[in-house]
Amino acid sequence: MQRGQVVKLDRGYPLVCTDEGAFVRCEHATALVKGEEVRAVIGDFVEVSVPEGHDKGIIERILPRSRAFVRKDPTERALPQVLAANFDRVFVAQPLSDVNVRRLERELVLAYETGAAVTVVLTKADLAESDAEVAAVRDRVCALAGPDVQTIIVSADDPASVEAVRTLVPPNTTAVLIGKSGVGKSSLVNMLVGCEMQETTPVRDRDGKGRHTTVSREMVAIPGGGFIMDMPGVRGLGLWEADTGIGAAFSDVEEVAEQCRFRDCRHEDEPGCAVRAAVEAGDISPERFASYQALRRETKDLRVRREEARRMRGEKASDRSKAPARKGGSRKKH
Repeated sequence: MQRGQVVKLDRGYPLVCTDEGAFVRCEHATALVKGEEVRAVIGDFVEVSVPEGHDKGIIERILPRSRAFVRKDPTERALPQVLAANFDRVFVAQPLSDVNVRRLERELVLAYETGAAVTVVLTKADLAESDAEVAAVRDRVCALAGPDVQTIIVSADDPASVEAVRTLVPPNTTAVLIGKSGVGKSSLVNMLVGCEMQETTPVRDRDGKGRHTTVSREMVAIPGGGFIMDMPGVRGLGLWEADTGIGAAFSDVEEVAEQCRFRDCRHEDEPGCAVRAAVEAGDISPERFASYQALRRETKDLRVRREEARRMRGEKASDRSKAPARKGGSRKKH
């Protein structure tokens, strides 16, 4: 039995780098996936056997994860989907000239939920019309992300901006890079590595967008640094177990909510609601408050659907905490 880490996922077969430095294309053991559909993801540490005469290694066990990036499975009503595991930082990439505020809020919630350090990277700054535009977008994103999240502006013609990102991935650390297709993730990876590691396509002059090129999840080594997980553009960002992430991403709203008259205030029409008072006073923007409420409702609705699905499967209430492990979470040692 060999121990290793999943360093690439494509064509459905994980590529594992063993502790000896060998690369082995693997499939999952039948016993691992039978009835539970457990799958190793990028960054997972695994135990692999290589049977004689077999053309692939076999992943026999997925070791416990230190962290996981999880979203709601887009193909299922109430199941989690793990996209990456065992990392130290999440980079959230958005194009400076076309920041999608609603998506950024959701990305920040998911990033915070992992427990990793979070950094916003505004890409394609060289396409901005003026320094004033750059400053305005930076200030808006900083206000949204909060004081604890560093925001870095990256430009292809500014090596110092790339170096600012590189320093956040020192040796023996791993970062996840997330963002919608066309935001410049592959170009950023290439700049960090110093060569064309990832295929890119030219951006369109009219809107600065390019065609999505990354089709696999891969851990890329940064010279003199750690690793960065280049992820394909993720369209759906359904929340899963996101209460902590929402609280961190909307810490300003949560702090005001502590002053509400009722502890279970829904911030709708209850008397003494400090949040609604802050919105009316202009201390919290109506758009931000609306996003906060929408995300809270989404997590509540998902929780209800999960309970319904659990009852339909005939599971006991004590089984609820085991659900994430069945979807590729930490495995207990035998």
